[in-house]
Amino acid sequence: MAEVRYIVTDVDASVAFYTGALGFVLDQQFGPAMAIVTRDDLTLWLAGPMASASKPMPDGAQPVPGGWARIVLQVEDLAGTVARLKAEGVAFRNAIVKGPGGSQILVEDPSGNLIELFEAA
Repeated sequence: MAEVRYIVTDVDASVAFYTGALGFVLDQQFGPAMAIVTRDDLTLWLAGPMASASKPMPDGAQPVPGGWARIVLQVEDLAGTVARLKAEGVAFRNAIVKGPGGSQILVEDPSGNLIELFEAA
């Protein structure tokens, strides 16, 4: 199962928009940091400025709305998955980051597109 994460500037305003204007249902909210909304088969994670996904990268790049959208793949053993992928030569953009809902890391595909690996808390 894959989800989509969007970086947003205001989680509450985003939840209001997606649920009010676009017919999504609020499944879960982690205060002002993050919310999860769904519509049909789409699960959308709305990550605000306080979410782990909004933390700066090691090179100083700051995730901002519109430029850091990625698919999210949930895994059960993030550390083990990272070790296996590193052994296979897969490129990572950052180290594992912990947030209110779990831990994550960003993987780059051969073209530089992002895939987030996420392990729930």
